[in-house]
Amino acid sequence: MSLRPGDTESIGGYALVDRLGSGGMGVVYLGRSASGRQVAVKVVHAQYALDEEFRARFRQEIAAVRRVSGAFTAPVVDADPDAEVPWMATLYVPGRTLAEAIEKDGPLGGQALRTLALGLVEALRDIHQAGVVHRDLKPSNVLLAEDGPRVIDFGISRAADNQALTVTGRLIGTPPFMSPEQFAAPRDVTAASDVFSLGSLLVYAATGNRPFDGASPYLTGYQVMHEQPRLDGVSEPLRSIAERCLDKDAAARPQLAELHGMLLALSDSTATTAADPPRGAVPRPVGPTAVPGSKRPRRRRRLLVALGTLIAVAGLSLTALHWSSDDTNLGPYDALSPSASTAAVALPAGWRTWRTSLLTSQTGDPLDYTQSGCLAGGSTTVYCAGTGATVTALDAASGRVRWRSGTSPETSLPIGVRDGHVYTYVKPDSNDTFITRRLVALDAKTGTRLWIHPIRDDTDPVLFDGGILAMDTDATKFVAYDASGRQLWSAPIWSNLGNSCTPTVLGGAPYALCTVEDDPSQGDFVLVRLDPATGTQRKIAELPTGAWPLGVDKGRLLFLAPKLAPEVFGSSPDQLYTALDRVNPSTGAIERIALPAGTRGTATLVKDVIYLVRPNGTVTAVRAADGTRLWQRETDTENLSTPVFSAKFDRLYFSNQFGRLLALDRSTGAVKWRTSALANAGDSTDDTAPYVLLVKDALVAVAGDTAFSVRPPATR
Repeated sequence: MSLRPGDTESIGGYALVDRLGSGGMGVVYLGRSASGRQVAVKVVHAQYALDEEFRARFRQEIAAVRRVSGAFTAPVVDADPDAEVPWMATLYVPGRTLAEAIEKDGPLGGQALRTLALGLVEALRDIHQAGVVHRDLKPSNVLLAEDGPRVIDFGISRAADNQALTVTGRLIGTPPFMSPEQFAAPRDVTAASDVFSLGSLLVYAATGNRPFDGASPYLTGYQVMHEQPRLDGVSEPLRSIAERCLDKDAAARPQLAELHGMLLALSDSTATTAADPPRGAVPRPVGPTAVPGSKRPRRRRRLLVALGTLIAVAGLSLTALHWSSDDTNLGPYDALSPSASTAAVALPAGWRTWRTSLLTSQTGDPLDYTQSGCLAGGSTTVYCAGTGATVTALDAASGRVRWRSGTSPETSLPIGVRDGHVYTYVKPDSNDTFITRRLVALDAKTGTRLWIHPIRDDTDPVLFDGGILAMDTDATKFVAYDASGRQLWSAPIWSNLGNSCTPTVLGGAPYALCTVEDDPSQGDFVLVRLDPATGTQRKIAELPTGAWPLGVDKGRLLFLAPKLAPEVFGSSPDQLYTALDRVNPSTGAIERIALPAGTRGTATLVKDVIYLVRPNGTVTAVRAADGTRLWQRETDTENLSTPVFSAKFDRLYFSNQFGRLLALDRSTGAVKWRTSALANAGDSTDDTAPYVLLVKDALVAVAGDTAFSVRPPATR
């Protein structure tokens, strides 16, 4: 295939002269070095280059191939997994893939089949001796060179000394050539899995048919796990060899040395299939009813009842689904679809899995605060905003857009939803004013603008019981409005010692954190209580600089005290905290509790526990009453959102910037399930924070410029 418009002409010093193929993860080019050496250059798709989890897997692939050196593999010549667009160059092997050869010329037989089988066994021997399990041996990953087959594409291999990446939730495979353990227990896959795949591949090479070939990936996965392989047309003794390789019990499969001996004993004639079809005429199964007397339709009905206990497919990515595991991987949609085990899940009326782009055609000057997300308005509507989007009302059941509001992209999570109003921000209609942001109330049903007020650009309003609290444009006064937009009261910020205050709400009551110096990086915070009816202010307590408000626990106001360098002001996603301050709102008395060393991350109070989420995916649970660390879990899923809590299932749900969903047991932190990332969540995944919420029991999340909804499994 020739290069296409938009293809790069060179990478890493190699001139790209032709396309060899493409797949879900990247494009493979024929490259040429300055000396004329030909190489196969795999270039990762741009969207995956943004995913650090994918980069880690790509580094693993490069390391795995480099560890393997044999006559039946293609060695790495050069690579750069840390380039802006990661790439890898391997020795170019002229020849078709096994899949292409079978498709064009039909099944192999005689010497060709025997040579293929022996070459693949020797390739697997080299791979396994290097401590690597290939895990995706299939016809398109076998090249037929003049001097024998070559095994390529170690993209999902696992090195024996690098097993951590198997829990990232991104297990890819091709159902007809996967082993049962890849579906049931992907973390426990061993070299015996490659032997099972080899058995399937040999049957395909000998007959043109796959031994497991259901009408859908679901059915194929079920067959791999529970049904006997279809070996029609495979003669003895090759048939017996294939049967042993395809044993459901990994321990019963032959070792490679034994398998090599059995294949050596094959003569050219006994390697030929029992009924060789004409060259070029490849038999194709017509579906589960192709075999007379087959009971597959009945099995299919049984499968559909238990579908939630099997597999999920999203595009070409297939992830294992095994509800009893504490580290289960799910596809982002089908894995969480209805099943017999999810009857207890409560969903909005008429709900179905949905995905909606938040992008708008509005091209005005954006109001960009990188706070993508959605808020629920009861169980029927969610109100979202994201990069490149105006405020958008979505039907919670279908994701259908009910209305959009705004003349330019707002890019900011709505402030709140209450009493039929959606509170959010808007740009001024003209650039002739110095006011850069305004507070607006929208009708929740229609999106009609009800009222608007100018506010301080860098201070977020907050909803309290009885109104909404903002700061005026000069940052000299607090201003409170009721639902009609009428001003309830205004009050000068507390004292004359400083002009930096941040409104906050704790337990539904309005407060403010104010600095006592002109330079906010110097001195402590003053916690001020605002009377919700009059705005009268009362000093409650002094707190350390950067104190992070959490909420209320057992009548006490909770704040985390950070460890800050003198020049640092504010909080970061990986902030280190040294103490928990529990403040009596009546007396101002502070109970300071030392936190365990290394307590850090973005903090959220859920019920009576503080959950801290680090950018690397570590989640820590700290008891709010006494600062005791309850558990800490390295989830191996980076850039997580703050959690949302499901009381029904006692789970914490998270999303990450690429749309991966994660569920942890609230009491222990055990990973209950996770999904793979969204395909093509948009161009803003690096620029916006992930967000997740519950509408009844349905999960709604935002990744990049995409909102989507799935249902969680109901198992406990």
